[in-house]
Amino acid sequence: MTEKKVHLLFVEDEAALREATAERLEERGFRVVQADSGETALEHLADFAYDVVVTDLRLPGIDGTAVIEAALERYPEIVGVVVTGYGTVKDAVEAIKRGASDFVTKPFPFDHLLHVLTTALEQRQLKSENAHLRSQLDERYRFEDLVGGSAPMRKLFQVLETVAGTASTILITGETGTGKELVARALHHNSPRRNHRFVALNCGAIPETLLEAELFGHVRGAFTGAVATRQGRLEHAHRGTLFLDEVGTMSLSLQAKLLRAIQEREIERLGDQKPIKFDARIIAASNSDLKKMVEEGSFREDLYYRLNVIPIHLPPLRERRDDIPLLVQNFQRKVGRELIPPRTDVVFAQEAMRRMMAFNWPGNIRQLENTIERTLTLTPGRSQIEASDLPKEMQHGGDPLLDFDVELPDEGIDLVAYLHHIERELIRRSLERTDGNKHKAAQLLNIKRTTLVEKAKRLEL
Repeated sequence: MTEKKVHLLFVEDEAALREATAERLEERGFRVVQADSGETALEHLADFAYDVVVTDLRLPGIDGTAVIEAALERYPEIVGVVVTGYGTVKDAVEAIKRGASDFVTKPFPFDHLLHVLTTALEQRQLKSENAHLRSQLDERYRFEDLVGGSAPMRKLFQVLETVAGTASTILITGETGTGKELVARALHHNSPRRNHRFVALNCGAIPETLLEAELFGHVRGAFTGAVATRQGRLEHAHRGTLFLDEVGTMSLSLQAKLLRAIQEREIERLGDQKPIKFDARIIAASNSDLKKMVEEGSFREDLYYRLNVIPIHLPPLRERRDDIPLLVQNFQRKVGRELIPPRTDVVFAQEAMRRMMAFNWPGNIRQLENTIERTLTLTPGRSQIEASDLPKEMQHGGDPLLDFDVELPDEGIDLVAYLHHIERELIRRSLERTDGNKHKAAQLLNIKRTTLVEKAKRLEL
């Protein structure tokens, strides 16, 4: 076919037809993954950016048109081909309306299917070079500017929708770059306090000597440089929301003062003894393990429980890789509008999407957004972003099963032992990702369940 292998998902409940067709497609250079139902197909689509999905129209449970719709929603560039045993004009028109590129009728000559696939892939390439493609995000998977359809994000949205309208104090935890302030702003703008101020304070970015004055305010002459009376952030956020980022960096003495302020709902400005009442919702955030800090004595236990009324944990991007296509579309639209001239018509090739989905993203969502901005800025006039346009560190991330950057030492390596290590690590990761579900783990590795069980036993997993 081509130098680059085409990744194809073949969905067919007739095992004999599916396996025979998949084998012939692989002989022609396709890299094929099989699915025996619509539900299984959706699981595969959540994990990997395929170039093509070929699906039977009539499937038990979720039908082929629903598979095509779900595939196009997540990957606007994917090619969809429907196989039907009915062959009526109505079926064909409906499949095309739902987004399929073409259809074939059973029983189909293999050469005809191959011709349809080749033509559809050529048309996709032409479309990518000339057409204006708009990203379409399902509003069910959004909460203000938060985007995601993965299981962790759906759970997060449920919690946010439940607590947004309350006045409860919230503690947001998660790695740097996971979007803690974005969640805090979303909570504020979906709360009854939305018409009042959202005040953010990064506790780790302000010297300890100034942080107390920033929180509580001061009167004129309270300390050297205090030339005028000033409101603190707690007072400034009255009737609104105060977001305390990196709250774990506060000193123990300042933690005690913050605790009293939250409990009494009143403060005293530095240099003044007059109490000032305030009504602000407190949302705190930390990328440190505050519970561990409590055990170590570096964070007050009473403040921890005062802040941790409603805990919200944000998963790192590597644990929600199936959200990356939606996030890429969202950032591409956002960044593209801000460029001069605007570049909202750019699309990312499936190979580029695969590499981004395989990357580990130590900087999480913030790093992904920066990557999209950098890539669009450095490729002016281009209508499609290729894998070669991505940062160098992502160049070896095209296929997560082949992403092993190995340095060969002068003395060589033990190939058998190394391959044994890779096999063991892949099986371990698949079991970990599926919470020990051997059937799903086997699907991730495209092997039979019995094979996985045998290998796990041999590898002492």
